[in-house]
Amino acid sequence: MGPSVGPRPRGLAPLREATRAKLFTAGALPSAMRDWSVSAPTGGTLQAREVGDPNGVPVFALHGTPGCRLWPASFAADARSQRIRLVSYDRAGYGSSTAVPGRRIVDVAQEVAAIADDLGVERFGVWGVSGGGAPALGVAAALPRRVVGAASLAGVAPFGADGLDWLAGMGELNVEDFQLLLRDPAAWEEKTRRDRDQLVAARPEELAELWSSLLSEVDRAGLTEELSAWLVESLRVGLANGYEGMRDDGLSEVRPWGFELAEIRVPVQIWHGAHDRFVPFAHGRWLASHVPGAEAHLLPNEGHLTLFVNHLPEVHRWLGARSSAVRPAP
Repeated sequence: MGPSVGPRPRGLAPLREATRAKLFTAGALPSAMRDWSVSAPTGGTLQAREVGDPNGVPVFALHGTPGCRLWPASFAADARSQRIRLVSYDRAGYGSSTAVPGRRIVDVAQEVAAIADDLGVERFGVWGVSGGGAPALGVAAALPRRVVGAASLAGVAPFGADGLDWLAGMGELNVEDFQLLLRDPAAWEEKTRRDRDQLVAARPEELAELWSSLLSEVDRAGLTEELSAWLVESLRVGLANGYEGMRDDGLSEVRPWGFELAEIRVPVQIWHGAHDRFVPFAHGRWLASHVPGAEAHLLPNEGHLTLFVNHLPEVHRWLGARSSAVRPAP
């Protein structure tokens, strides 16, 4: 999920010094082993990218709202060090991938399966951050014979979930955005179009102001110049061809997801930070208690941005262990 003018992506703990030093040592973005297009199940194309270890365990990385297939250099470096073949793609409507109006969250599973088939990969792990968290759970539910493990990092819970005040604890930008969507979808779509134009033109030094109501103290401390540069590049590439990805993500989050969490039969990790104002902590608690057998990592010192930067190596380590049965021999 995400704010109206920023990623819906969707003791204090700013970025760890070691993590920050590692994050951009090799530049803001890593060189891809391959960047290619795949035929989408619904027609059109999906733009995919792989980094890390070409002979490693396949793991799919699902970006947030808005976003694209690009990740910081540290993610590729960590994947290489942990023998992971990290595969990402522009979800439908973002970057160079064809939009699919009316898509559901579960439909991401068909896209992931198409890319895996193109790679000749049968089994794989998957993680998603923010607006990619729910799709990662959808992949786990829809492809139980192929997914060895799934992780949601700072992802949303279903809209209208019993016992959850879905908007409580969100920053003002997100609250106003979703309230407009529910009240006047046509006006919301026009606003989303304007938001896209603003985000494409955003400069790194403007992010803190754009997200002023969404940044907790933890995330504000973690929003370094380097991290801002990567986020802005991700927004620029993801929204280069239009606003449709943002539109379809927002609509899919407040509609039925196309699967029930109770259907998930593969190992799942739920990660969430208590200082998250993009996607409130209550969403993580709710998911942890409703995904069967979920391993919960509900962290009192993390925010939205710091969560995935500080803890993605642990997610990779877990998925690598889960994938040991298909790990190529040295």
